[in-house]
Amino acid sequence: MHKRIQLGLIAVALVLAMQSPALAYIGPGAGFALAGSFLAVFAAVCSALLMLVTWPARLLWRLVFGRRALAKSRFKRVVVLGLDGLDHGLTEKLIAAGKLPHLAALAKEGSFNALGSTLPPISPVAWSTFQTGVNPGKHNIFDFLVPDLRTYEPKMSSVEIRPPRRMLKLGCFNLPLGKASIRLLRKSKPFWSVLSAHGITNCILRVPITFPPEKLRGVQLSAMCVPDLRGTQGVFSHYTTRAAIEGEKTGGEVHHVARVGDKVRADLIGPDHPFRGERTQLKAPFEVRVQSAEVATLKISGKKHQLRVGEYTDWVQVNFSIAPGMKVQGICKFVLLATAPEFELYVTPINIDPEKPAMPIGYPSVYPIYLAKRQGPYATLGLAEDTWALNEHVLDDELFAQQCIDIDREREEMFFDALDKIRSGLCVCVFDGTDRMQHMFWRYLDDKHPAHPRELPTNLQTPIEDLYQRMDEVVGKTREKCRDKDTLLMVISDHGFNTFRRGIDLNRWLEEEGYLTVDDERRGAEHLAGVDWSKTKAFALGLTGIFINIKDRYDQGIVDAGEEAEQLRDEIAAKLNKLVDAERGDSAIKRVYIAPKVYRGPYKDHAPDLVVGYARGYRVSWEAAIGKTTRQVFHDNTKAWSGDHCVDPSVVPGVLFCNRAIETENPRLIDLAPTILDMFGVAAPDYMDGKLLAVAEDAKPATNNETKVQAA
Repeated sequence: MHKRIQLGLIAVALVLAMQSPALAYIGPGAGFALAGSFLAVFAAVCSALLMLVTWPARLLWRLVFGRRALAKSRFKRVVVLGLDGLDHGLTEKLIAAGKLPHLAALAKEGSFNALGSTLPPISPVAWSTFQTGVNPGKHNIFDFLVPDLRTYEPKMSSVEIRPPRRMLKLGCFNLPLGKASIRLLRKSKPFWSVLSAHGITNCILRVPITFPPEKLRGVQLSAMCVPDLRGTQGVFSHYTTRAAIEGEKTGGEVHHVARVGDKVRADLIGPDHPFRGERTQLKAPFEVRVQSAEVATLKISGKKHQLRVGEYTDWVQVNFSIAPGMKVQGICKFVLLATAPEFELYVTPINIDPEKPAMPIGYPSVYPIYLAKRQGPYATLGLAEDTWALNEHVLDDELFAQQCIDIDREREEMFFDALDKIRSGLCVCVFDGTDRMQHMFWRYLDDKHPAHPRELPTNLQTPIEDLYQRMDEVVGKTREKCRDKDTLLMVISDHGFNTFRRGIDLNRWLEEEGYLTVDDERRGAEHLAGVDWSKTKAFALGLTGIFINIKDRYDQGIVDAGEEAEQLRDEIAAKLNKLVDAERGDSAIKRVYIAPKVYRGPYKDHAPDLVVGYARGYRVSWEAAIGKTTRQVFHDNTKAWSGDHCVDPSVVPGVLFCNRAIETENPRLIDLAPTILDMFGVAAPDYMDGKLLAVAEDAKPATNNETKVQAA
């Protein structure tokens, strides 16, 4: 009993260990600290035992109640394959060139449409609308970031962390007396919760904005916003003998190491110590022994692993010792980048180990463990593809591409396992690689991009086309598992893609127009730290928003709510709509939207006052996204992150493929939730904004050519 109480205290204390200093989101890889609960392992074991004991009763219940639940359905099973960011125009072009035969066959069997995205067309907003069937004014997600009403500093829009209220201080140790909480800020109900209430089983795999996981009838694995073991949205590590680059990089840390003979010793940095008041970081010591120019041996956590230059290890389990007999475990991959003339080693962010999850990442809590036992360790970080390691020139293009491919393969394995087991009900799985690779490799498609490579790597000539073809193969395998007449299959994307050549510093533009004042000595400070709020009427933060500094909303607001704020919105929108990039002669803005006029619902006042719909080729600058102010409005984008979709939604429609004809013109992402409910004979709740799509009863008969494609 004493040991059980001790472990309970450790679990509660470790919640605080996950709270690290915030790093602003300016793209996948840089992140915000989140808290977690290490009670998840204990809960998972209890859940597994309960499932085992109650299995006969649950089986009988499903046989009886399951048939009744599907009595009014048009289809016994609906499968939604999400390919994040798959672009309609590029898909259409590659189909016409005969390079996507399985998507082409699906279109002929049923339909292929452009799918209207959301305002703005960015992943947290779009996937929240997909799952709830409502506009952002009802689900409360408008961007990745929102400003704190008191400090103006950016914070995550989708998750709120509340630490324990009481602490017990014992010398240099702090023990929390209570629980921390992780709260999902997305409002409204996912449509699979509605299905669950009607007795229909669901399998929801890696749909963004599902962390922490919610209860449902079925299983769920969370995605975007799941933190790494350190509590951030992903911090990579770079170990090098080159002292000149030691320090912090965006999305990662650089550690100087010394090589003594053939050995390099260092520490892998883990979460903060749960009991130390001074927030001491836990460390896992490791040693690399160089055997040749290409090969080395890694020793960490009592095990040895072979390293080869330019190759990822498998997932390595890493233990961080808290006290004798007490540890927390994560997983990561290592890449030996070079052994001479300088030693270089890359380590991915330390993912939560799905076999021993340190916080709730799935529902029921045993489900992530089941997947790990079945297929081995897999990426759990919400933004697992390390885009910032490529942006910061730690990884090269080929290593980043391989990382994306490996993660997609993990996703494919769990998806097809789900399709084999979910014979009735809903199965949804989202693949992220389509989004991350287009972000990083659009410069290969655009020869006018400032970061367009002069020479293409031998093994990476057409990365985006290759990506689309790999996803086409996944679609082909999915179709084979959805051949029965009782399965409705949809392949969707939340938005399309667009080149990102030039960034716009909205805060500099607001400054030039007299709406924002910056202390010149603090110009360039992150998180709006250099802004003089007593003289500032408007400011920009995040990827698409401009906020009015309204009294009684912000701690240092100076603009009266009502008529003054309304006039200011109209004035700024009118001016910004005319913004021209003088150097290029292009209009930079397609349309500026006034939020109170376009959003509806109880949370519309949480939105930015203005939402900027950028023109093709433009996006908010890297600096403005995290609240920095520079001295010029327009900046060339020279980063590998060269494609984007933070533009006007008309520029980046997604895709909708279905194995039945969609007879409604101009389908939208918001329409899918009520439509899928209707396929199961469940009436859409009144609060949903989406409209029912007209879905044909039967698939079109296959032609000879389609039969050949299927056989191939």
